[in-house]
Amino acid sequence: MSLDVYAADEQSDVAVAVERWSALARSVLVAEGITSDTEVSLLFVDEPTIASLNQRFLGRPGPTDVLAFPIEDEAERGGRFPDQGGSGPGVTTPDEARLLLLGDVVICPSVATRNAADHGVGIDDELALLVVHGILHLLGMDHEIEAEAERMEQREQQLLARYYRNAP
Repeated sequence: MSLDVYAADEQSDVAVAVERWSALARSVLVAEGITSDTEVSLLFVDEPTIASLNQRFLGRPGPTDVLAFPIEDEAERGGRFPDQGGSGPGVTTPDEARLLLLGDVVICPSVATRNAADHGVGIDDELALLVVHGILHLLGMDHEIEAEAERMEQREQQLLARYYRNAP
């Protein structure tokens, strides 16, 4: 099995190095202890698309820079209800065969471009931060309270220093 980051550029407003950001996402996942049998999608979308997602899932109007959609529930089980989809008596399935669908990170490069200018950084620095930020959200980190926000920001900076700023 493998650690798969499926990345797609579904917008045309800003040039995006999909492979670069996919590699960064993979490095962050490995650093956080996710090494195999995991699937994540990384999508780069336009403003109408992210605005629609923002409204639909968070009830917030307008576009945002990044959204993370963790898959929190276990995969739906198939088969008969009493045995929860088991293969039958005497048949075992190793846990290693289970694929963890971690979730989706959706980034809007045009919003990121505006934010980069506001933050006084380049677009690549902003996109790197959004990739790391989104992956950490998938892994359960949040920034709703100050202590969590500080912990998340500190981890973002550590991961960026290790896998982005020092990358060849």
